[in-house]
Amino acid sequence: MESRVDEASSSALPHSGAEDIGYHMVVPRVQTLVQLTDELVARLDERAARERRSRSTLVRDALEQYLSSELDAEIDRRIVDGYRRIPQTAEEDRWAYGAAREAIDAERW
Repeated sequence: MESRVDEASSSALPHSGAEDIGYHMVVPRVQTLVQLTDELVARLDERAARERRSRSTLVRDALEQYLSSELDAEIDRRIVDGYRRIPQTAEEDRWAYGAAREAIDAERW
């Protein structure tokens, strides 16, 4: 088990390679090395400082967003494919239009 320095207290704490969340939940993490240009690091540091977030958090969130957008696009493609294989009927279109109109009419604009 390696040790890490807790930034808040600067004391060495035992570390299992997982980030503590709350009092009892642990999320496992894998450390990876990524090579960045000086310009990209400067931009990353500026944004991290502006948002008061760590580099790691910013990079992790950006990767999650990038990879989830690919998953979202795949889900969209599958939905479109499903409607191409089994198109909505005219009756379903009328029902959907009516339901949408009712929802809009009920909204307090």
